[in-house]
Amino acid sequence: MEATTMATNGEDFSTCDLSDAHKNEVGTRFFIVPPVFRDFGGVRRFSGVVATVKCFEDNSLVKAALDEPGHRRVLVVDGGASLRRALVGGNVAAVAAKNGWAGVVVDGAVRDAAELAATPVGIRALALVPLSTEKRGAGERDAAVQIQGVWLRPGDTLYADADGIVVLRMAAEKG
Repeated sequence: MEATTMATNGEDFSTCDLSDAHKNEVGTRFFIVPPVFRDFGGVRRFSGVVATVKCFEDNSLVKAALDEPGHRRVLVVDGGASLRRALVGGNVAAVAAKNGWAGVVVDGAVRDAAELAATPVGIRALALVPLSTEKRGAGERDAAVQIQGVWLRPGDTLYADADGIVVLRMAAEKG
């Protein structure tokens, strides 16, 4: 089976195998996210089409996105790598699982470690911090975001497993 079809149909995948299959496309259509993210969720291996939020120490738009049906997508949150406030906690993660999100990748902090680990959703983040966010409604949804130097766009496909996180960009449309 072609590697690009593995994300959304629930089949097993390996980020190592995907990396081998797409090694000639690294930096153009295939991207490897730096290995700085820790695994906090109850699901260790997840994949799906990317949806995005960009915010800083305010999780209003993160919660709004996860309140919607996930359709097995992965929410990628550009939190500016802030470790001062948690953008996802136990309650928000429970909503993500209930609404069918495959995972959440936070370039920032999360909280409620025990609750996150018991929630059936993939969650990757930089660290834990106990302080929740402010609620100002600030940020942006469904735009290209940069996490740890890698640009991700809505519609890309993200794969996460024990070996890391990789992203496969949709083929460019021919005009």
